[in-house]
Amino acid sequence: MAQNKLPALSPSETEIIRLVWQLDKATVQDVCDKLPAKRKIAYATVQTLLRRLEKKGYIKHSIQGKAHVFFAAVTSEKVIKRSVGDFLDRLFGGDPIPLMQYLASHGKISADDIEKLKQLTDKK
Repeated sequence: MAQNKLPALSPSETEIIRLVWQLDKATVQDVCDKLPAKRKIAYATVQTLLRRLEKKGYIKHSIQGKAHVFFAAVTSEKVIKRSVGDFLDRLFGGDPIPLMQYLASHGKISADDIEKLKQLTDKK
């Protein structure tokens, strides 16, 4: 499946793929162990989410002994780029300025954050 044709992720799938990225390679139990203690997700649910992610093309697996070991098939950068781009297009017509204004006016971005953004844009 082409990476630019990947289906959208649900919030639960996003949580699981982030853990796979953090772990690099992971069994179902590894992912369960990495979930925050407050998250009460059953082993079978994690297994189902991993299978969905594999079916959608986000991860793959290999077999080591009796265990399925999952690993990312796409980089976090590609998923973030696509997700943020889709979000900007849907809500702001592709214009990042209203998003930045919203973040600044609602206290989600600090003066230090703005300074870091200035430095990033100066580098480009």
